[in-house]
Amino acid sequence: MLVELDNEIWFPDPRNGDSDGCFAFGGDLSTDRLILAYSHGIFPWFAFRNSPILWFCPMERFVIFPDKIHISHSMRTILNRDEFTFSINADFEGVIHNCSTCNNRIDEEGAWLGERMIKQYTLLHKLGYASSIEVYRDEQLVGGLYGITMGRCFIGESMFSLVPNGSKLALIFLAHWLQSIGNCIIDCQIETPHLRSMGGTYISYDEYLTYLE
Repeated sequence: MLVELDNEIWFPDPRNGDSDGCFAFGGDLSTDRLILAYSHGIFPWFAFRNSPILWFCPMERFVIFPDKIHISHSMRTILNRDEFTFSINADFEGVIHNCSTCNNRIDEEGAWLGERMIKQYTLLHKLGYASSIEVYRDEQLVGGLYGITMGRCFIGESMFSLVPNGSKLALIFLAHWLQSIGNCIIDCQIETPHLRSMGGTYISYDEYLTYLE
């Protein structure tokens, strides 16, 4: 059952949502609401040209455990060439803008990463909640990803590639970085064959919440 949100910053119990995890609509993308949402495993996902805002919280979460990420032989070969370099939070704005426009995504009917979303997540980055991974070749940004850091969870929002495997390289670098921190997870939000092949698996919402604490 979908619940309409008003201007007050709150969320209903997401356990009462639809089978796809959608449980509320309306509200806003204020910093306080977004922080409250992510601290409970909730995220906005809607076509930015339409309204209202839709809020999701799947009861089965598709995640990657950093120490169990699968790196194919071909990806190991690419990494061993030392053709690419990586950074963390060196160009958040470059990453999020490429995530929005790469391969003409912004022109698609269901595009969700519009200027309003970019503005709010850039603000979350400045506040220390959003992080980016950059992939460079010949000092040019060619891939990356960004997401929200909450507790021991990196909540992936989007990734992009301007060269083959650019986003995969960013994900592998992220996993290695989180391995150094220990006992973290990467929330993939939705399952894709790409992420499944790299070790994605499902955990329950209740187990997921323990990583947000």
